[in-house]
Amino acid sequence: MSSVPSLALVGRASELRTVIDVIARPPAVVQVEGEAGIGKTRLVRAALGHVPGDRVVLLGYCHQIREPFPYGPVFEALRDIAGRLPDPGALNPVTGALAGYLPELAGALPPAPPPLGDPRAERHRVFRAIRALLAAVGPAVLVIEDLHWADDGTRDLLRFLIDQPPAGLALVITYRREDHGATRASLGRAYRHHPETTSVVVPLVPLDVTDVGDLAGALLNRSDLSSGFVTRLHERTAGIPFVVEEVVRSLRDPGEPEALDRAGVPLLLREAMAERMASLSAAAVRTVHVAAVLRLPAGEQLIIAAGGDSAGLGEALRAGVLHEDSRGRYGFRHALAQQAVYDAIPGPERRSAHERVMGALAAMDSPPLVQLAFHARQAGDIESWLRHGAAAAHRAAALGDMALAIEVFEGMLDDPDLPESERGPLALQLSKFAGSGLSHQRVVRLLRHVLRDDFLSPDARAEARLHLGLLLSNQAGDTVGGRPEIKAAVEELTDQPTLAARGLACLAMPPWGTETLDQHAEWMDRAEKLVASADNPEVATAVLANRASFQMAIGAPDAFAVAATLPIADTRMSVRREAARGYANLYDSLITLGLYPEAEKIAREGRRLAAETGADYSAYIVDVSAIRMEWLTGRWAGLRERAIAMSELVADTPQIAVDVWLVLGMLALATGEWDGAARHFHAAGLDAPDSRYAPVVDAAGGGMIELHLARGALDEAVAEAERAVARLRRKGVWVWGAYLVPSAVNALAWAGRTEQAAGLVAEYAAGVADKISPAAHAALDSARGALAAAERRHADAAAHFARAREAYAVMPQPYAAARAGEGEARAMLAVGDPATGAAFAELAERYGEFGATHDAARCRRVLRDIGVEFQLPRGRRGKAAAPSPRGKATALSQRETEVARLVALGRTNKEIADVLFLSTRTVESHVATVLRKLGVRSRTQVAPPA
Repeated sequence: MSSVPSLALVGRASELRTVIDVIARPPAVVQVEGEAGIGKTRLVRAALGHVPGDRVVLLGYCHQIREPFPYGPVFEALRDIAGRLPDPGALNPVTGALAGYLPELAGALPPAPPPLGDPRAERHRVFRAIRALLAAVGPAVLVIEDLHWADDGTRDLLRFLIDQPPAGLALVITYRREDHGATRASLGRAYRHHPETTSVVVPLVPLDVTDVGDLAGALLNRSDLSSGFVTRLHERTAGIPFVVEEVVRSLRDPGEPEALDRAGVPLLLREAMAERMASLSAAAVRTVHVAAVLRLPAGEQLIIAAGGDSAGLGEALRAGVLHEDSRGRYGFRHALAQQAVYDAIPGPERRSAHERVMGALAAMDSPPLVQLAFHARQAGDIESWLRHGAAAAHRAAALGDMALAIEVFEGMLDDPDLPESERGPLALQLSKFAGSGLSHQRVVRLLRHVLRDDFLSPDARAEARLHLGLLLSNQAGDTVGGRPEIKAAVEELTDQPTLAARGLACLAMPPWGTETLDQHAEWMDRAEKLVASADNPEVATAVLANRASFQMAIGAPDAFAVAATLPIADTRMSVRREAARGYANLYDSLITLGLYPEAEKIAREGRRLAAETGADYSAYIVDVSAIRMEWLTGRWAGLRERAIAMSELVADTPQIAVDVWLVLGMLALATGEWDGAARHFHAAGLDAPDSRYAPVVDAAGGGMIELHLARGALDEAVAEAERAVARLRRKGVWVWGAYLVPSAVNALAWAGRTEQAAGLVAEYAAGVADKISPAAHAALDSARGALAAAERRHADAAAHFARAREAYAVMPQPYAAARAGEGEARAMLAVGDPATGAAFAELAERYGEFGATHDAARCRRVLRDIGVEFQLPRGRRGKAAAPSPRGKATALSQRETEVARLVALGRTNKEIADVLFLSTRTVESHVATVLRKLGVRSRTQVAPPA
């Protein structure tokens, strides 16, 4: 066997320079991606060798089999920094929150602060504490290896650190791209690097033939390797550096192609490891086998308890087969080496080794259940595998780690050796957990498969059908497919009244389905009667949550009283999880009703409940609803970017994403991006209105009416209004018309259908008369104003619009207030009020502050028509232009910026003129100026202004 030095860094000169350069310019993020064995760790270690001595290097590792301990890799990296910390009195007091996580540093940290009683607040405090601790350490390089195995909490923490980086922090992460899937980024979909942070992704690819030759030559200290040998070596190793090293280490007579054949075995990694194992004693081999079976780095005590040997461990370490990590644990330098050794262990010996590992793990004070389940499965102990797996999933759920609970059950159900008799019960358990999370595709497939089989009892089949219907209706966004399953399940659950009650409570939610409000109320009453006599607090809370959601959705005066009875302080996590779902629904309805202070209070409590119970689905409902809240309350700065980021985060749950598409549509409408607005409104529910979330569909209908009116398509606007009002009338929940009815009345009135418009106003007034909805009552005044204006009762119109404007301002809905104010100003203009010019000038300015360029241009058009001068600010939020021929940089004016944005969207001059209420000739002049200032020759070269 060859004696070769450690792996040299070959073929990575460019990548190494990049990593060194970025680390030297903190705050920085370096993401090193590549397959197993490609050299990620070697590259990072080489770069760390260039880090100045005044910067501390912190190393943390993610592991393939994890127990529920969020942020573990980061805490691992922080354990050995005591010598670099100042006195506890000089540390930020918030760092005391880490004492329980870092017992090694307890004496070096300030006293632990009192508990906050709010899991989200506690989590945020831990994040702040870690940030403060890193800041106290000084300039640092934090390396997190194998992020593809990290928990979501660790990714959230790393995103927090990068979003608010301590001075001098450089974060370096390594991960396998193939373990993330095609759509999952290393730091999660929501990661967007901070504009002041240097960020780079360094992908590593296999070495080419030349680099393989250089690497082999460096390992063998030879420069005369034949091209035939190098080519053969490249073919057999696929250019993966780690495999190249292991193959070269195994060669007894390297140098010529025949040497590869004389090795006697295929020269892949497992054969290379077998050669190295052959030189070890029996005790060392036995110890290495234990380490391979354990899969994770382990301490000496556990290795010995599982059948290893102290002397054998020392021998394996000296031979370089095993390695010691920074925490004093022993394992393989690379997962490929572990797998190669493991696969070489004879089957009976592997099973016995897993049994010994099970015994050693079970004897621990706190047995790691996920690992026990894994080893039981590998030992062929199906009974223990099922027992430990179920216990691991339930423990994870009890700790609020629903993602791990779902992962455990999905892994068991994917196993082809799972007994058929266990498949149905496990699928049912998984579906219960999945109802609180975002994962649903695989669960839906499993449940459909289970329902096709005949081994389920009638009761179990009905329960499976119910869970399938709930997942389809909620996470999957398929109410057309889900609601029939729920209805069928309710009829089959005659002997399980509590489950039937859960199904009826779901059907009773008014926003879903095409049934009337009376039908929903009947289902709600049946659910309450069924659960009244049952002793099942979880289902009772589920039904109560839906009753509170029902009352709030329709704006019932008693809604808050019902919501106050939800058991948010119950000690049972399953009960609080249902309360979290109820609070998410309440928050969404309060936004629709226009009760924003109350909504914020409910949102805070809902986020707390969702965080502490692991209710991801409920948490995302709150987060997505908050996007709509920001749009309504006028917090438009950066809203488009936040909405797009959120849409990527919930791409697999279309029912949650409808709020995002609605907001993107409304923002596009306000800026004159007609095609984008139409596309977003359809995605918000107009593509399939009978199977989408009705309040959002109604609002999207209102937006589409406004879009048709803005385009001058009156017939299309009237047709859209009639369709949308018919849906609203059929359901009978008139408070949802707050963002539809004024637009519908406007369209009908413009078309000369004032009698039909008047009937709609009267019907809407009766429908919202006794409801707790400031938004609906303000919308009623707006609708009355539109009707009065169409009937040329301009003084009445001005009064109605003024009341609407004041009501919107109080909520607050500042954009809606401006729209009502515009209606008021037009009515004032019709009666010759001299203050009209000032009113339109103020409105144009207000719209401009929102970025609502189309609305602002509409008001400026009125000012031109009535002869009032209005000077646009020059250079405001303008885009820097290319230097002029004299070398002096210019900037786009506000009007030129508006034109440039529409040019970048591909709009023609006529389309731009329609959006900005300008003549085509004026637009032509502005386009020419934009091209000149930007230093480009073609419209296609114009980028959207920043």
